[in-house]
Amino acid sequence: MIILSRKLGQSVFHIVFIPLVVLWSYPFLWMISSAFKSQKEMLLGGAHLIPETFTLANLERAWVKAKFAAYFFNSVVVTCSVVLLILIISATAGYALARGNMPGKKWIVTGLVATMFLPKGVTILPVFELIQGLGLNNSYAAIILAEAGPANIVAILLFMGYFSNIPAELEESAVMDGAKFLVIFSKIMLPLTKPIIGTVTIFNFIGSWNAFLVPLVFTLSKPKLRTLGVGMYSFFGESAVDWAGFAAGALISVTPTIIIFLFFQRYFIEGLAGAVKG
Repeated sequence: MIILSRKLGQSVFHIVFIPLVVLWSYPFLWMISSAFKSQKEMLLGGAHLIPETFTLANLERAWVKAKFAAYFFNSVVVTCSVVLLILIISATAGYALARGNMPGKKWIVTGLVATMFLPKGVTILPVFELIQGLGLNNSYAAIILAEAGPANIVAILLFMGYFSNIPAELEESAVMDGAKFLVIFSKIMLPLTKPIIGTVTIFNFIGSWNAFLVPLVFTLSKPKLRTLGVGMYSFFGESAVDWAGFAAGALISVTPTIIIFLFFQRYFIEGLAGAVKG
């Protein structure tokens, strides 16, 4: 009887939520199908998903004429650099805050949490002045540093929470065996944080890949360094919009984020649960 009741409850759940899932995903599926439709069919063909005339011209136009090949390369360079930089900084800072006994640690954590609520638009001017003063404006380094700097707070807190849950006996045993601080961190502690590494990678890859404000501001005088997020505006003309090309560009832009999420998804929930538990 209990098993029957449970199966009935699951059936009701599926009946209710499957239509909602389809409704929620329909715009995304329509965007994918529109990338393979002609401009006329996209605008006048209604909301059907299957293209009447399948074409790759939109993808070719986005990749070549809209310079998405260059934008894609720029996005790969910037995003991979940002993610790597954030992982290094947040892992080391999170470990120091979780396991160290530094004075004023609570005030440091409080300050970090407080800065989380500052919108990026508020800090863009001082960051721009700093990058300009360093002579790095209109370069990859400018975009990477400006994008990675303010994005570390959540990652640091996730690492700190996860490191706090690791038994101290692991470190004590390593110290007794003569291991140094860097060896303990890199060889023992860091490999245990794969769930957090996956979670931080997903969050920051998506955020950096889709970034618009920072790549726009720091490439105003050098458009060839712009990323896909800024490049999407190539389809907006003065008097018309290339909607089919826009859909193709959106498909090119979103595909890497889906691949990264599928690759790291097994760590995602585990990482969040482990950090929150701490």
